[in-house]
Amino acid sequence: MAMYSKEELLQGLQTRVIGKKIFVFETIDSTNACARTLGDAGGDEGELVIAEFQTSGRGRLGRSWIAEEHTSLLFSILLRPQVQAEMAGLLTLFASAAVARAIERIAASRVECKWPNDLLLGGKKFCGILLENSLQQTALRYSIVGIGINVNQQTFSPEIADRATSLALHTGGMVDRKAVLQSVLREMDEMYPAIREGDFDFVVKEWTDRCTMFGKHVKVLQHDHVIEGKALRLHQDAGLVLSTPDGPVTVYAGDVTIIS
Repeated sequence: MAMYSKEELLQGLQTRVIGKKIFVFETIDSTNACARTLGDAGGDEGELVIAEFQTSGRGRLGRSWIAEEHTSLLFSILLRPQVQAEMAGLLTLFASAAVARAIERIAASRVECKWPNDLLLGGKKFCGILLENSLQQTALRYSIVGIGINVNQQTFSPEIADRATSLALHTGGMVDRKAVLQSVLREMDEMYPAIREGDFDFVVKEWTDRCTMFGKHVKVLQHDHVIEGKALRLHQDAGLVLSTPDGPVTVYAGDVTIIS
């Protein structure tokens, strides 16, 4: 099914901030890049960019994000919360919690949050989040939350096939992409007033309750560097605190593998 029109996506949405204005593209280089342009141009908080296909879609650590046309949701949201720059990483937890709430209603299954920005169903990734911030000294000018959800994708490349899934594969039936998008936007909209004022306590708790890695021995791959230790907790700025032989270490990016 081709991408919905702006009018179709807005129909019945009734959010206060998130998604009040939507920009729809069949093909675009990157929804995050477009949303950054809106942010630099003074765009309104909550503006959403969604595309059927990205020619330069990006995941975390500069990787490309590959998605089959007409099967996924690829969108980015412009936010302007009143938070200091060092707390901006918590916005990933906010987006993760909102998506988790929405998908649990649709898939009737518990969604797991995996640090730093993945969401899992049945132990397999179905959603990734890419946060990009624009800073002005110690303040946050705006944030772009990019979200990619595998909705009806049936096949994945061999290198990720054993650890990736989609809502359709998990539930055993095709899923309405508009319903998924609107559910996510409503959850974000409901949670956002507190987030906008810098209150992340409930989001941190909700995210932590969905994370299974704490207390376990993990390996964090950062480019060509590996850090191993026990995952203790989240740092107040959303970093992952590890207990290592050299003492506590906080990491902010990397691929996490649970060893034991």
